[in-house]
Amino acid sequence: MADPTFLSGWLPRRRSRWVLYGFLLVAAFYLLLEHTAHTLGALPFLVLLACPLMHLFMDGGHGHGHPGAPEGPDSRSTPTPKP
Repeated sequence: MADPTFLSGWLPRRRSRWVLYGFLLVAAFYLLLEHTAHTLGALPFLVLLACPLMHLFMDGGHGHGHPGAPEGPDSRSTPTPKP
């Protein structure tokens, strides 16, 4: 059986989080609806800003090794033997 004190402390936090998400969704909808000219005017700048941000945050997982780093057996740069 569930502990009633656990559920009473957990449900209001979860419920308030969904209320916050709903409020933010409605606010974003009305902001875009009423200020369409401003948001569409900033769209080209946001696309240009997305390029450096993608290079900054998404460049870590390409398997780029450091020149002084030792290569181990699990390294991607070592060729796999063909049977």
